[in-house]
Amino acid sequence: MVEQAEETATPLEKRLGYLSRQLVWLTLVITAFIGGVGILGGKPPLLMIETAIALAVAAVPEGLPMVATLALARGMWRMARRNALIERLPAVETLGATTVILTDKTGTLTENRMTVTRLALPIGDIAVTSDGFERDGAKITSDEGSPLRDALEIGVLCNNAALSPEPGQSGGDRIIGDPMEGALLAVGKLAGLLREQLTQSLPEIREEPFHSDHKMMATIHRRDDRFLVAVKGAPEMVLAAATSVLTAGETKPLSASDRDFWLNKATELATQGLRVLALASKTVDSPDDQVYQDLTFAGLIGLHDPPRSGVAAAMQTCKRAGIRVVMVTGDHAVTAGQIAHAVGLSDEGAAVCEGGELGAIGMLSDPERDRLLQIPVFARVSPRQKLDLISLYQSTGAIVAMTGDGVNDAPALRQADIGIAMGKRGSQVAREAADVVLQDDAFESIVAAIAQGRVIFANIRKFIVYLLSCNLSEIMVVGLASLSGMPLPILPLQILYLNLVTDVFPAFALGAGEGEKNIMDAPPRNPKEPLLTFRAWMFIAAYGATITVATLTAFVLAIETLGLPPHEAVTISFLTLALAQLWHVFNMRDAGSDMLRNDITRNRYVWAALALCVGLILAAVYLPGLSGVLGLSPPSLAGWSLAAGLSALPLILGQIAKTAPVARLLIRPGRAAP
Repeated sequence: MVEQAEETATPLEKRLGYLSRQLVWLTLVITAFIGGVGILGGKPPLLMIETAIALAVAAVPEGLPMVATLALARGMWRMARRNALIERLPAVETLGATTVILTDKTGTLTENRMTVTRLALPIGDIAVTSDGFERDGAKITSDEGSPLRDALEIGVLCNNAALSPEPGQSGGDRIIGDPMEGALLAVGKLAGLLREQLTQSLPEIREEPFHSDHKMMATIHRRDDRFLVAVKGAPEMVLAAATSVLTAGETKPLSASDRDFWLNKATELATQGLRVLALASKTVDSPDDQVYQDLTFAGLIGLHDPPRSGVAAAMQTCKRAGIRVVMVTGDHAVTAGQIAHAVGLSDEGAAVCEGGELGAIGMLSDPERDRLLQIPVFARVSPRQKLDLISLYQSTGAIVAMTGDGVNDAPALRQADIGIAMGKRGSQVAREAADVVLQDDAFESIVAAIAQGRVIFANIRKFIVYLLSCNLSEIMVVGLASLSGMPLPILPLQILYLNLVTDVFPAFALGAGEGEKNIMDAPPRNPKEPLLTFRAWMFIAAYGATITVATLTAFVLAIETLGLPPHEAVTISFLTLALAQLWHVFNMRDAGSDMLRNDITRNRYVWAALALCVGLILAAVYLPGLSGVLGLSPPSLAGWSLAAGLSALPLILGQIAKTAPVARLLIRPGRAAP
């Protein structure tokens, strides 16, 4: 099933590939057009060919893969600090696109710290206390041959866990293995039953492992010249395989009404939020006999697994963020529903669908599919049904995250857009199949990772908008100059130098941003939405146009007002373009955010990048060897004033557009602005 599960490219990989193809063709057309117009307009052919090549280099943001990788890697590091280890780098961004989380119950929504609190036996209901057992408020003992001792003995024998004394704690034990089985050993120890001692008199011959199809486990033990079969599993499955029931000192046939009684009793325990197991046994002549036939039912055992303290708050965060959370568990439907309500996943009495009700999802009618998509809890679900549920949600265009821990979860983890394995209790197979491994197995860590994924996508979109608007301004400056017949305001090597300075360092800084604190207060973006929406392209064009106007105005004023010849006025236009692009980084703040205190101004890497870039620009003007190669000369105070003043124009206009009143006019509610 793992081999059959399809592993598709992540949304980011698809979007970057599509954007790259768009940019390549757009660049080829624009640069060829500008070069041709310049040559036809009488400019030196060699200069225009050099300019067209420089523009082609500048137009394609070759730093994009580098910056995207840096943003993803930094997000990976931040997620690791929040106990989410990323196995595959692109999964960092895909987390941010998640619209549906299919989560397990035990250990993810609950603490996976199980304690036996109730036993429902043929002799009555028994409460488990810290120092023994009570029935109807009176202490009872687990004497040899009593139904209580027989039931506890089955739980201790049908077990793969172990108890190890916890260092420094008197009487405390550390569970090695499955917490549920450890709880059975702990309650057995309370009655004086130790597995090591039991298996000396009842040595284990073989084990029938738990399987999701029959939902039971059995161990076979030698007892004199015969064999004892100890069985535990789902109540409905154990009762279906039982033909008799163990009472005080004897067995009697299990009638249909008895079976209904015990199924109702299991539901009663489940309504208390307990995980319910059924216990049964039989004696056979051969260890190879069929283990799941003609069982003698011994009773039910209820285990308490408290919800994690932070899950309810994480659920509220998911609701604010527009993320649907669906529980998919193998537990009893009533238990699953109770826990779902306790953690705020669903309302009290919300529908719970059992695996047996699913049928063939591919054969469902549209109304049936719509009904399933509205159900918040699925119980008694098989590995195949988990795969089907993932495919069902994916068919609607949802980005699905799936949690799992067992070997049988591996196909679903691979099929999901984001497979999330449990690091503490998860199997190696599950961890290998997953994209993310949670070190603490906590649902809260999933939500924190999704928030970081959203930050990553926002950062990637910001630096793409920044890069393309800067590159577009360079193309427009040269293109408009060529079309109007005026001298070139910026030369080929200057274009390449600016491309090196502004395409690398500020973009890196934007990719390392920590994001706005309210990132989870908005709904997830449309999974089908391109990396750059039409609105983003409009912003790119507007930003590019304002930088272009500022640069050409500075060039013209340098010639007309300052009386500089064109080859000296080029320095003024170069400085205006360079500084405008640097200040433009502050226009990448979120619309409506505070002008002075926002994600950009809080980013120390932005300030470091600006300081470095200003130094490189000054070096281009004042460093003798470099300035000569680039064709630049030190400007006068008036030239600096002209360049500095006009370079601030795009920043001022951009900040006005990002203020809350204007942003509400430009940006539709619920949509992020570049």
